[in-house]
Amino acid sequence: MNEQSCDRERKIGVVEDFESQLTGLAAIINGSDGMTFAAGASTVEGLLNITTDLDLVILDLRLEDGSTPKSNVEQLHAAGIKVLVFTTADYPDLVRAATAAGVLGVVRKSVRNTELVEAIRSAADGNTVATMDWASAIDADPALSEVNLSPRQRQVLELYASGEPANRVASLTGLSTETVNVYLSRIRRKYADAGRPAPTKTDLYKRALEDGWLPIPRLFRR
Repeated sequence: MNEQSCDRERKIGVVEDFESQLTGLAAIINGSDGMTFAAGASTVEGLLNITTDLDLVILDLRLEDGSTPKSNVEQLHAAGIKVLVFTTADYPDLVRAATAAGVLGVVRKSVRNTELVEAIRSAADGNTVATMDWASAIDADPALSEVNLSPRQRQVLELYASGEPANRVASLTGLSTETVNVYLSRIRRKYADAGRPAPTKTDLYKRALEDGWLPIPRLFRR
């Protein structure tokens, strides 16, 4: 998991075409420690015309301009901006499309403000926000290629992806650190071969959630 300093202000943008929702999100963000509402617009293009100096964009899935989640996420990623989906979750096909495009999470508009703030802060720091809607979208994706791991590889993945450093994984499993790193290299190769690359620790965490090796965090269970 990405461990970034919490000292700096995270710059948050919002793409939402309902003015009341945009105003509400701006107030929530500005009222939370460590975050600043930097810009808002009704389209991704409109937001990027205002600024690209953003740590995270909160993206509504269904916009009146007719744009697709895939194209919107790709535009934001091309600008180096992370994406968190904020939706009513009534559009499972759009949720799946956004998930496949690489968003960090899917959060319902009905969540409590405290949960929303935690999700925004975590995603802005580059962490996956693993909600049940996000997990359901992954489960329903027929294109998600299965990766077969040995019991030992699964053990190493579970420990490492949950936040343990390689030397701690070695200590817990009775392996050498060198062997743990070999296992991690093989695991990454298997995911890459399946078309699901996992070059970073955050990516491995996401893959472990996708494949059920790690549980969905309790905060987001319903």
